Amino acid sequence: MSTRRQFITSTLSASLAATAGLKMTNTFAKDKSNLVPTAKKPLKILFLGGTGFLGPHTVSHAIARGHEVTLFNRGRSKEGLFPELETIIGDRDPKIGTGLDNLNGRHWDCVIDTSGYVPRIVDASTKQLQNQCDQYLFISSISVYKDFNKIGLNEESSVVTLKDKTVESINGETYGPLKAYSEQAAEVNFNNKTTIIRPGLIVGPRDRTDRYTYWPVRVAKGGEVLSPGDGKDFVQYIDVRDLGAFIIHCLEQKTMGIFNATSAMNTETSLDMLNFCKQASGSNASFTWVDADFLEEKNVTPWSNMPVWIPRQSEMAGLSQVSVNKAERQGLVIRSRTETVQDTLTWFGGLSEARRKSLRAGISKQKEAEILTAWHTAESPPN
Repeated sequence: MSTRRQFITSTLSASLAATAGLKMTNTFAKDKSNLVPTAKKPLKILFLGGTGFLGPHTVSHAIARGHEVTLFNRGRSKEGLFPELETIIGDRDPKIGTGLDNLNGRHWDCVIDTSGYVPRIVDASTKQLQNQCDQYLFISSISVYKDFNKIGLNEESSVVTLKDKTVESINGETYGPLKAYSEQAAEVNFNNKTTIIRPGLIVGPRDRTDRYTYWPVRVAKGGEVLSPGDGKDFVQYIDVRDLGAFIIHCLEQKTMGIFNATSAMNTETSLDMLNFCKQASGSNASFTWVDADFLEEKNVTPWSNMPVWIPRQSEMAGLSQVSVNKAERQGLVIRSRTETVQDTLTWFGGLSEARRKSLRAGISKQKEAEILTAWHTAESPPN
């Protein structure tokens, strides 16, 4: 069965890939922004990063709400993204170039940090800005939790640690602890003015990792679909736009504290997820549920080969059964699953043919056929 390190490594690789080397155009502000009401009080918001996957969707929502947005980044990527916004060039690492110096002498109502992975760097950012803004919102991860064998992890649950707190190399063993230490750095420097959001799996349009996109795309193609387990395992994920809206909501309400952010616990099974994909795409897909142990024997792993899915007998089952009661009380809203599927398919359909043929998660068509044949043979051995 897959280990914590394997799960986090898969998550980490995809997360970092989502922030690297992707040229995009400024289409975010057009995404149904006319349906978003203007905030009663506009805020001045500084984004540290804002050019990856979550960042642009959050920037887009902030603009739609009427807020004044400033971006701080290295100016090396995402050509054409939000050219109308003020961009301050610098580096999160104070040891590189001018570092954070170009932020001097400015004031914002709040800061959104979507790009903090190393405690030293988050410490530098929060020390720089502690007297320049009134609220610091840090995007962390549910990977900070220590024991995913427990169901219903909440914001009070223990977080994972490292023996050597000076480590800055990010991998499957260090990603969670480094995020946890980064949270702590923000809380220390901003005292009671921090908001920590711990998202689960983030999905939706423009997610270049395909960790969720695999399912809408595969189901839309129709035919017999290799489906993991028995359809009764719970899944959790959040549409990137819902997460972005919740981030801005927390700033508008001046909400402080720690919040898990994903879909409600124990409300959607893997069968439900695939049915949403089928309904939204209108395909003729049929689902063949293949036993978790059989998949393991065939080296088909949860999460990476079979995205989103974690078998309930796994030591990582708690990763898909996290409590979000606190965030729901604060105003987290999850849109319909069919909307997420439809919009993901629409976005994916607009990519190049080469990109559409190269899904970055899931299994190949050939591998799927091999597993299905082996499964049917095992189910119906010769007399």
